[in-house]
Amino acid sequence: MSDAIQITNPSPGIGDTPGFVASGVACDVRCNGNERLDLTLVYSKTPCTAAGVFTTNDVKAAPVVLDMEVLKSSAPIHGFVANSGNANACTGAQGMADAKEMIALAEQAAGAPAGSFFVCSTGRIGRVLPMTNLRKGIADAGLALEDSAAQSEKAAYAILTSDTKPKTVTTRFDWQGQTITVSGMGKGAGMIEPNMATMLAFVTTDAAVAKPLLQQVLSTANQTSFNQITVDGDMSTNDTVLLLANGVSGIEVTEDQAELLALFQQAVGIVCRKLAEKIVGDGERVTKFVRLYIKGAPSDQAAEKVARAIGNSLLVKTSWFGSDPNWGRLMDAAGYARVGLVEAKVDLHYNDVPALLQGTPQDDNLAQWKAIVANKEFSITLNLNVGEGAYELLSTDLSTGYVDFNKSE
Repeated sequence: MSDAIQITNPSPGIGDTPGFVASGVACDVRCNGNERLDLTLVYSKTPCTAAGVFTTNDVKAAPVVLDMEVLKSSAPIHGFVANSGNANACTGAQGMADAKEMIALAEQAAGAPAGSFFVCSTGRIGRVLPMTNLRKGIADAGLALEDSAAQSEKAAYAILTSDTKPKTVTTRFDWQGQTITVSGMGKGAGMIEPNMATMLAFVTTDAAVAKPLLQQVLSTANQTSFNQITVDGDMSTNDTVLLLANGVSGIEVTEDQAELLALFQQAVGIVCRKLAEKIVGDGERVTKFVRLYIKGAPSDQAAEKVARAIGNSLLVKTSWFGSDPNWGRLMDAAGYARVGLVEAKVDLHYNDVPALLQGTPQDDNLAQWKAIVANKEFSITLNLNVGEGAYELLSTDLSTGYVDFNKSE
């Protein structure tokens, strides 16, 4: 990590970026009479270039389908509207009409031109949006738009579903006497599995970046952040990450400026990585945050396959919840990934304490393994010693609290 990058973690949120204003309001999207914040509006008066990555699920929510079309357009972007509490997924033609209306209402509320907004929704699947509530909420959000930390923080709260806390981070670096800012906010706690997860993330910057390069930067950052996390192995219908660049810093990032581009890529990467870590750390009723490092695989793709077999194994995850270093379950999962694992070559470590060396159990270390797995955060390194492939995955345990929370909506 470059010393040139300054990190504010957590930060006030997406409004940290000059030129962007935000708001968060309550409009009872859940229709339960609760005053919970559930609608976010973000706007830049200066036109933005935009980049996005979306769920690869065959079942895509109406906002995702619509945003993919907006991203293909050459029209300048000015912002987005997002609601929590209702995914607007599996809602047919009505869902698409409602998503389009949300965009139109948001553009009107912000004073933006038509065709310049994205829309995102997150929450329960299969229910039509309460548009009467949303119409009022979007109008209220337009009146509340500010560049204040207070409204930026409300915007971060308003996108949450089963999350227990907002997720924000800001990075800054100086270039030729000017400061470039990249800030972001995200949400996600359950149904977390790439590509990407049941998550939303919004990133803004005051750098000027052409659309193709901005997309390249976001896609690169996404691969080492949101696409390296899992909580429960379920892929959502609504996953969206958006990156908006309004250029108000006056600094243009281009491919010809290798040093500037590298700094910008790093700044965006840090924001995405920190948000991804916050999402896993706030997984639904999780008690353990686990970093899985797979090394020595035949290829990077094989390493990822092993990591996901382990990180999504219910037997492995429940043993972590029980603070049980049951490495036999890890080996079983690694084996059924079927990448050519040779048991007699495998090294396995909890943090830096060996559990297996060349396939031989290191039973004298049992007390140390137990102590490590009892911690809220620990790492596991599995070296197959058959190649150069490597992959890192952020995972969690699976608790009785997760089951209780998800057995009914």
